[in-house]
Amino acid sequence: MELNTLWFVLYVGIIAGYVILDGFDLGVGILSPFISRNDRDHRMLLNAIGPVWDGNEVWLVLGGGALFAAFPLVYASLFSGFYMAMMLVLLVLILRTIAIEFRSQRHSTRWRATWDWFFFASSLGITVLLGVALGNVIRGVAIDADANMSVNLVDLLNPYSLAVGVAAVAMLSLHGGIFLTLKVDGDLLTRVERLVPKLMVGFFVVMTGLMAWTLLLNSEVAGRYRDRVWIAAFPVLALIAAVSAWRLILRRNYLSAFVASATMIGLLLATVGAGMYPVMLPSSTDAAYDLTVDNAASAPETLTVMTVIAVIGIPFVFIYTAGVYFFFRGRVVLDEESY
Repeated sequence: MELNTLWFVLYVGIIAGYVILDGFDLGVGILSPFISRNDRDHRMLLNAIGPVWDGNEVWLVLGGGALFAAFPLVYASLFSGFYMAMMLVLLVLILRTIAIEFRSQRHSTRWRATWDWFFFASSLGITVLLGVALGNVIRGVAIDADANMSVNLVDLLNPYSLAVGVAAVAMLSLHGGIFLTLKVDGDLLTRVERLVPKLMVGFFVVMTGLMAWTLLLNSEVAGRYRDRVWIAAFPVLALIAAVSAWRLILRRNYLSAFVASATMIGLLLATVGAGMYPVMLPSSTDAAYDLTVDNAASAPETLTVMTVIAVIGIPFVFIYTAGVYFFFRGRVVLDEESY
């Protein structure tokens, strides 16, 4: 495998890692007003993600760093063309952090309720914005021969990209709900258990419609799916993982259900990556201006150094991540030091 292709695969894997890990944090925030009934419920939700949420966001930084080093032309085009959208993402990320950290600083009911709504709105905002960004990447953006992108925020909010944003909300809500079955108890757990099957049905309907729309919208992606029949294995396996998660929830095998949900997300992102390869950022102006793993990659020497660093560093990242989740396993127990 060529190094540029290897780094394309690694980049998709890093983004999948972010969506899987920070995705359940965002899903918890989106679900919070629908399943919380009192202050204890809100505290349970915050403490369910409390030990890990900030570490999960590191994967987003890692993805940006990998894109900058491996495919600098794609990085430059994305972060210049999507500048306003990226600033909005940063804004809601900051608001979400503040909401989590400030919420329990006072006992005032109004104070806590205000930050609870900020927690919900910022989680929803991040999910929609990142979904819209992915939708525009799949759909294609106006790129010229010099890799300059000519778009504005209104252009980015097109119907297809908004539909991807809705699908992202449905997916992460489901993922967050399944995660909560591992962390909460009592009446809150009962409400989550009742909600998860409904979320799964909603996600299935939205995702099925989105896949059909994608194939009709982008003829190049549809052509790649026809030419690479093996790609069909990814969505089929994702469907199997989703059904498995449903059955495991019904059996109250929560950990396996969460693993199945994470597997589903990884397979869906693999479907997108395999369908787009070798294109990383398609041009809606002219296909000749597409940014690909070949014309947008760094020099082979740079990719070689990055590969050596990745081989050494990535195992430590996995060990650290596994250690954090191991030490903070089990259901939430509230005390004076809790959120």
